Amino acid sequence: MHGQAEDSGPGGYAAARLRLLNEKARSGPPRRSALAGLTDEWLAGLFAAGAPGARGVSLVAVGGYGRAELSPRSDLDLLLLHDGSAPEIVSALADRLWYPVWDLGLALDHSVRTPAEARKTAGEDLKVQLGLLDARHIAGDLGLTTALRTTVLADWRNQAPKRLPALRELCEERAARHGELQYLLEPDLKEARGGLRDATALRAVAASWLADAPREGLAEARGRLLDVRDALHLTTGRATDRLALQEQDQVAAELGLLDADALLRQVYEAARTIAYAGDVTWREVGRVLRSRSVRPRLRAMMGGGKSAPERSPLAEGVVEQDGEVVLARAARPDRDLVLPLRAAAAAAQAGLPLNLHAVRRMAAAARALPSPWPAEARQQLLTLLGSGRPTVDVWEALEAEGLISLLLPDWDRVRCRPQRNAVHLWTVDRHLIETAVRASAFTRRVSRPDLLLIAALLHDIGKGWPGDHSVAGEVIARDVAARIGFDADDVTVIATLVRHHLLLVETATRRDLDDPATVRSVAEAVGSPGTLELLHALTEADALATGPAAWSSWRASLVADLVKRVAAVLAGQAPPDPEEAAPTAQHERLALEAVATGAPVLSLRAQTEPPAEPSDDPEPLGVELLIAVPDQAGVLPAVAGVLAVHRLTVRTAELRSLDLPDGVDGSVLLLDWRVAAEYGSLPQAARLRADLVRALDGSLDISGRLAERDAAYPRRRGVVAPPPRVTVAPAASRHATVIEVRAQDAPGLLFRIGRALEDTAVRVRSAHVSTLGANAVDVFYVTQEQGVPLPGEEAVAVARKLEEALRV
Repeated sequence: MHGQAEDSGPGGYAAARLRLLNEKARSGPPRRSALAGLTDEWLAGLFAAGAPGARGVSLVAVGGYGRAELSPRSDLDLLLLHDGSAPEIVSALADRLWYPVWDLGLALDHSVRTPAEARKTAGEDLKVQLGLLDARHIAGDLGLTTALRTTVLADWRNQAPKRLPALRELCEERAARHGELQYLLEPDLKEARGGLRDATALRAVAASWLADAPREGLAEARGRLLDVRDALHLTTGRATDRLALQEQDQVAAELGLLDADALLRQVYEAARTIAYAGDVTWREVGRVLRSRSVRPRLRAMMGGGKSAPERSPLAEGVVEQDGEVVLARAARPDRDLVLPLRAAAAAAQAGLPLNLHAVRRMAAAARALPSPWPAEARQQLLTLLGSGRPTVDVWEALEAEGLISLLLPDWDRVRCRPQRNAVHLWTVDRHLIETAVRASAFTRRVSRPDLLLIAALLHDIGKGWPGDHSVAGEVIARDVAARIGFDADDVTVIATLVRHHLLLVETATRRDLDDPATVRSVAEAVGSPGTLELLHALTEADALATGPAAWSSWRASLVADLVKRVAAVLAGQAPPDPEEAAPTAQHERLALEAVATGAPVLSLRAQTEPPAEPSDDPEPLGVELLIAVPDQAGVLPAVAGVLAVHRLTVRTAELRSLDLPDGVDGSVLLLDWRVAAEYGSLPQAARLRADLVRALDGSLDISGRLAERDAAYPRRRGVVAPPPRVTVAPAASRHATVIEVRAQDAPGLLFRIGRALEDTAVRVRSAHVSTLGANAVDVFYVTQEQGVPLPGEEAVAVARKLEEALRV
């Protein structure tokens, strides 16, 4: 059934294919073209052997194979075209063609159709029509193939007004499913927005003659993604388009790149070029289609003739035309240095896109602004940054033509820079713009919105440099702010905001806010109430621009509490000393009950935060869990273990001894914790108390319970997490030693930490738990048995033992 001619056998083709793929000297477009040519020869030989001298039948490559772009593991998209005169011969020929392909394990997408059937299917299925636009003759009746190509192309152009909106909808649906290639840590090179499918769609638009994509850099971007896919196929041995984290270093090495970050930057650059070209192209398609639908009616009303497009002034040298921002006829980009910023600000304020040709005209004539900038340039930049969501598209239009790099040379270091943290949704540069967008919503609540917007734009600018990005960013921010034209005092505020943009959220979630040293250290770093106000707004904007895991009502409440305390210190008030704080009536009641019963006493109370926006539901801050327990060893691991068994996440944890009323013997530990259910409802307090009693007397095997659960629900294999790290924070508190634990978040982590601390014979005064994505940062205030901080060497020894225990 499927024998082959000797010279076209699968063995010969397979060997030649393997040799070609192993040729290091030949890669990229030459290898893809050579692989397509080799495959053409093999299939042509199979065709000739199966249908010698046959007329009215041809073999046609379509899709990526039709474009002669075969990656190592690409599908073969083939159409066996026939005129319907000899169906038996065609059926036998199909078997002679398809079976050898399958025998080699190659993926095959095949069809057998007459020209009429192919044309009808293309009319019904947009994806088939797109594939046929790249039809290429391999063997057989050339006239049959040529006639089909001509007909399909004519149909495409005739049906473009109806088909192009459907194609755009297809692209948008795909983007919604697969995300944006230029921001994903594990992108799909083909399906994500800005990927290879979008590049193919732009070719189809160009073939319609209705509109054309900006061609500068587009072919190179597409070629770069194809090169990466080739390397991905070769390193994995699979037909995959997903650039998984664990394969990125190998793919980078295959392409001769420094590392995975260099690879992702190239991918992101290419995706950004394709995505931007798509935005411009689809906008032009919409404009042309609207014009075509309006023009006949307009001509009838005007009695014929061609009307000039309406132009509405927006700013000096800038007008609106056809739903885009273009340059006025009198505009002089070569003389007006502020024109790019003025046009961008006008576009963002109007919520309109910048016309491509206008941006290119400005970019061709643009020169660097003098230092310091003219006041108008600074004001236009602030207007652009304060325009909200429209800022994103306008900024990307300027960036695509190199205008941002001209205005802000330091931008190149963060451009398309990946952030290897699942919490972050965006690349560094896009995150900075998103932070400015978020900050624009807070400009009414700060006295200096201009400083807030510039700090938002620059807060992570140091991520392009080695070392602590906040320290490097402070230096860059000083230089940029001075160049933009801010005075010395304002430059100092902006630099302070950049240097300490993480200070509030890290302190609020990882330090004891009742410790006066915590509040004083923040006050000293911030320096003034005005800077504190700005830093509060920047903190929220930065977190909201990072992703959903970075901000919540709980985090917002902790930061607001810290800001309130710091503001009081800056106003001259001394922070209260927690040692002097009297217990509340509820605390005292629970403590007395614990002494009377000799057992733990629990209280659960839910707390919610009013919605940030009218459409939001109240977000739980968590549940306040109060536990009073007679003072004894093992309380922290026991409580943490019970909560882990019940799938409760600990957000904050405070432990302290309570002074009992005169005449009451005994000592009581009070635990004031904030917890939240991983899913489902909270367990009853009675069940928690019963399990805590068992945990304290040793009859509840917490380690065994957690191990059983882990065995029943094994975690998916992923990237190997870095080892845990335990450090001592110097001079963080007068009352305790502060130990910080950074580790991969996992059920029972706090239980393991508590057990390890118990083994070192230190007392835990309070714990502050913070989780971002898969990373846990837990901070513990510990003392000696006498309630004083640990000596330096002992503190380091405790940290070392804790780190060793967590590595096991």
